Amino acid sequence: MSGFEIPQRVQRLHEDIQPRELRYHKRRVAVTKEFTFDSAHHLHLYEGKCKSLHGHTYRLVVTVSGFVNEIGICVDFSAIKEIYEEAIKSRLDHRYLNEALPPMNTTAENMIVWIWEELDKKLEEYKLTSQGARLEELVLYETPTSYATLKREWMEEND
Repeated sequence: MSGFEIPQRVQRLHEDIQPRELRYHKRRVAVTKEFTFDSAHHLHLYEGKCKSLHGHTYRLVVTVSGFVNEIGICVDFSAIKEIYEEAIKSRLDHRYLNEALPPMNTTAENMIVWIWEELDKKLEEYKLTSQGARLEELVLYETPTSYATLKREWMEEND
C-alpha cells in the first residue's frame, strides 16, 4: 500500500470550509512568474562579439510580494502576466532593442532597470500598489547562464 488515497468527494465551500477560513494568514508573501521574449541588439563601445548585431531569447523572472486577500491570494498570476505583456512583451518581443528602448547601451544591466521602472508603473496603474503589492526582484537572463539581477532594496538606495 502506497499511503495515497483517492478523495471520496471534493471539499465544498460553506459545508467543509467557510469563507473566513480561506485566508490562512496575514503575512507578506511573494509570488514569481517567468516569461520569455526574443529580441535583437548590439552593444556600443564594446570590444567583443556583442558589438555585432545578434539576438537572444531573454528570460525574465518577476517576483511580486503582497498581503493575501480574503481568499488567500496576494497577486494573481494572471495579473502579473497581463502587466508583463502590456509593459514589456508588447514593446520588446521580436524588436530591435536599440530602437525599442530609450537611448542606452542595451546591456542586461541597463535593460533590467528600465524593465523594473515599466513594471512598477503598471503595478500602480492596476491599483496593486495601493493594495500592498510591490516588485521584490527581477532576474533577466540574456543566455541560459548569464543574467542580471535587481532587488527592491537596490532600487530604493540613494548611492
